[in-house]
Amino acid sequence: MNTSTPEQDPPFEPDQPEAPENTEQQAQSGQNSADTPPSDPEARIAELLAVVETLKNERLMALAEAENANKRADKRIADNAKYAVSNLCKSLLQVADNLGRALMAAPTDVRAQNEAVKNLALGVELTEKELGGVLESQGVKRIESLNQAFDANLHNAVQEVENAEVPSGTVVQVLQDGYVMHDRLLRPAMVVVSRGGPKREAAKPADTS
Repeated sequence: MNTSTPEQDPPFEPDQPEAPENTEQQAQSGQNSADTPPSDPEARIAELLAVVETLKNERLMALAEAENANKRADKRIADNAKYAVSNLCKSLLQVADNLGRALMAAPTDVRAQNEAVKNLALGVELTEKELGGVLESQGVKRIESLNQAFDANLHNAVQEVENAEVPSGTVVQVLQDGYVMHDRLLRPAMVVVSRGGPKREAAKPADTS
């Protein structure tokens, strides 16, 4: 007769929840958070004031850029109005040139001998004068070139001639008058320039005393 005690199953134990990982790190993190003091109100105010100052400077810069843009736009509009008829005035210079040539074809002695030529020349002179007044009203002025120093910004030299009596680079003949419109060159003067003369003296600075 088998009297051995039957094996008993181990007592039931409920599953225990697994401990979360890094429990020690979380506890330390919570401790650090608890130890961190709240933000300083004065520091926060200083930070906000700095932001306000930055925004104020950016606003001033934007206003300055807008004002400069408006000024540039106004200048472009003014220049467009100022030089709107520049092409027309440049074309009218050809008419003025032809009127001048017509008068050169009727010199004083010929006018004195022929009454018809005299009257015709008088009419051409009046027309030339009126046209000159119209051009001048638009800011067009003739460039005084004869006996002046050659200026590449105003003159177009078509020939050089030997002339020892005047400084080199002097305009000794004007083949076609040049004109400016306000402060812009409308047409350069076609000139003959001297060479072989004495060197031109440099312009003396203005006396500001």
